[in-house]
Amino acid sequence: MVSRRTFLAGSGVLTAGGFGLLPGLPAAATDKATGRLLPAFGRPNHLHYGDVSKLSGGDQTLLTTLQGIVNRSRPELYFLYADGGPQGVDARWLADTHLPTTRYADPLALLAKYRHRIRGAIIHDPAVPDSLNVATTLAGLENAVVADAAQAKAHGLRIVQDLRGKFDDDRVKTYRWQLENLFPRCTRQLLAGLPPTMVVQAEGLTWKEIARETRQIRDSSNRASYPLDVSPGLGKEAVYVRFQDSFGDDGWGPSVASVSVKANGVEIANFLPGTPAEEPYLFDGLNSSIGGEGNRFSDGGGYFIYKITPPAGTTSLVVTVEMWNQYLVTVTDTAPTRVEPFPYFRDYVVATKALVSWLPPNGPTGELLREHFDQVGPTTPYAGWFSNDVAGEWSGVDLAAQGGSEVLPADFYMNGTVHSGVTAPISDRVPRFTKVQPKNKVYLTLTFGEGDNVQYCQRHMRDLWDDPRRGEAPVNWTVSPLLADVGPALLSHYQRTATKNDLLICGPSGAGYTYPGAWPADQVDAYLKLSGRYMRSTGMDLVYAYNHRENDKWVPFPEEIGRGYADHTPVRGIIQSWEAGDLLVRRGGIPVIGNFSPPGKAAEYKAALDAHIATWDGKAPLFIAGGINAWSWTPTDVAQLAKLLTAPYELLLGNAFFDLLNRVL
Repeated sequence: MVSRRTFLAGSGVLTAGGFGLLPGLPAAATDKATGRLLPAFGRPNHLHYGDVSKLSGGDQTLLTTLQGIVNRSRPELYFLYADGGPQGVDARWLADTHLPTTRYADPLALLAKYRHRIRGAIIHDPAVPDSLNVATTLAGLENAVVADAAQAKAHGLRIVQDLRGKFDDDRVKTYRWQLENLFPRCTRQLLAGLPPTMVVQAEGLTWKEIARETRQIRDSSNRASYPLDVSPGLGKEAVYVRFQDSFGDDGWGPSVASVSVKANGVEIANFLPGTPAEEPYLFDGLNSSIGGEGNRFSDGGGYFIYKITPPAGTTSLVVTVEMWNQYLVTVTDTAPTRVEPFPYFRDYVVATKALVSWLPPNGPTGELLREHFDQVGPTTPYAGWFSNDVAGEWSGVDLAAQGGSEVLPADFYMNGTVHSGVTAPISDRVPRFTKVQPKNKVYLTLTFGEGDNVQYCQRHMRDLWDDPRRGEAPVNWTVSPLLADVGPALLSHYQRTATKNDLLICGPSGAGYTYPGAWPADQVDAYLKLSGRYMRSTGMDLVYAYNHRENDKWVPFPEEIGRGYADHTPVRGIIQSWEAGDLLVRRGGIPVIGNFSPPGKAAEYKAALDAHIATWDGKAPLFIAGGINAWSWTPTDVAQLAKLLTAPYELLLGNAFFDLLNRVL
C-alpha cells in the first residue's frame, strides 16, 4: 500500500499516513480520506539515478515512463535533466534529500534493471505526434513504457499495443477516441496536458547578425519596412531567419507585420503573420504570439524563425520586413532545431494513471477540452500547460476556470513522482513582522512573479534563491501552496532558508493558477475554500491574483470575489495583475492593489517609479506594489534597485506593507 501524507485536522501540519490509491477506486473518494488535492507516493528509501541530459527526447520519454511505473508505489528512480551535472538544479535537490543513491553512468541500463516491473512497450506513431500522448495514457493503464518501434527492438521489449496507423492528423478525432475509450479507466483526480513534441536546439550552430535595433524602443516609433540582405545565409538548401529581442531583459522584442522575399530580384514569397500564407515559412513560432494588429512578436528570451528555400542558383536573397521595437535578426544555413518527443512530467502522468491530451483551447479542440472538464468534479486540477504561448495561457486558464478546474503549470516539472514522495516539515506559521507607523512616504513592496508555476519553483527559483545577494533587500516570492502535495521538500527548503527579507506569498490565484471571476458562480467558493485550506497549512496570508479578461483587459475583482477570499481564506491583502499599478480598492473588506511592472533593470525601474509618483503631493502615504520579472531579474538586481530607493521611498515586505495599507486605506 502506498504511503501518503495528510493534514492533521486543524493543525495544518503534514504527517505520514498509510492510505493508498486502490486500483479502480475513484480519486474523489480518496480526497476525503487523505485531505489532499493531488495524488501521493510512498517515501523513497534509496534512489537509482543517472544523467539523461545528453539523451534524445525519445530515450528520455522511454525512461520517464519507466520511472512512472517503478515509482508508482515507492519512488526508486531519479534523473538529472537539462542541467545535468553535480551543480545542476536536479543534482542539488537530489543531494538535499539526504537519501542513499546509486549512480548509473548509462541511465538506459536502468531499463534492464527494472524490466521485470513492466509488461512491455506501447508503440507510438512518429508520423502522428499526438499518438505519443495516447501512448502515455495507455502506458499508465497497462504498466508499460512508451517507445517507438526501433527502441522496442533495440531493448527487446514486448509490444503491448502498437498505435502505428491507428490515428491520422485529426487531433480532435484522436483525443475524442481517447476520452471515450480510455478515460473510463483513468484517475479522476487530475487531468493532464502535455505537448507531444518539443523543439531541440541543434549543436554547434553559428548565427550571423543581419540587423539590430540598438535603442530601447517600446513605442513602435521605429516602425518601417526594412530590406534585410540575408544572402550571407546562402550555401545550403534553405536560409533560416531568426527574430529575437535585442534587449532580452525587458520584454519588448520584435514585432513583424508583413514579410516579402526576393531571390535575385524576383519575388518568391509574400505573407502576413498569423495567416495560412505564413504557415509554409514559419519554421519555429512556439516562442512567439500574434498581436492585436496581426503582428507576430516575441519578447525577452523568445524568438521565431522563418525558413526560406530559394531557387537553385540564387546569389542574392533579400527579406523585406515591416517591423518595429527591439529587433535582432540573425541567419544561418543549417536547420537550427529538430523535433523530438516531449518527455517531461510523464512519470507523474503514468504513475497516477491520468489522461493526457494536448488540445489548443480555442475552436473545435477547445470544445473537446471543455468536455474533459465536464467529466470531472469541481476543483479537479489540470496539470501541465497549454499551446500557443501567452494567448494559449489566457484562453486555456480561462476555459479551465469556466469548467471549474484550476491549473497546475507543470509541463517541465521533472521527477515529480520523487518530489511528491520525499517528506519534509512544512510550517503553517505565518511569519511575524514589525508594524510600521504611517508617514507621508511612498511605500513599495516588490514581488517575484511566476510562483504558481511549480516547475519554476523547482528550477529557476532555486537558481535565484541561491544568489548570494538574496536577503540584502526585502522582496516577496510567489510560490504555489500545492507544493505541499507535489514538492513538500521544495517548499520546506524555501521556508527553512528564507532570510528576514524573504517572504513567501501565494501565487495566482490560490491553490492553483486560475481566474476566479471566470468560475461558475456556484463553484468558485469551492476553489476559495480549497485555497484557504492550503494557504493556512503553508503559512501564507497574502496572494498575488488575477481575475479574468474582458475585451483584452484585466477586470478588477468584484465585491463577491473579495468577500469569498475574506470568508474562506486567511488573506490580509491581494496584489492583482494590473500593469499600470493604478488599482487600489477594498473588496470584501480586503485591500486589493494593482501590480506595477515597468520594464528594464534597476535604473530604468527607478525612473519609471519616479514618473509614476510625479503627481503625488506628499500629503498622505502612497502605496505601490511593484512586480519583478522572475525571468530577467535576480536578487542582485533587487539589491541594486533598493540602493536607489532613497526618500521618499520605503521598501517593505508584503506583510508589513498590507498591514499599513489596511490601517490607512
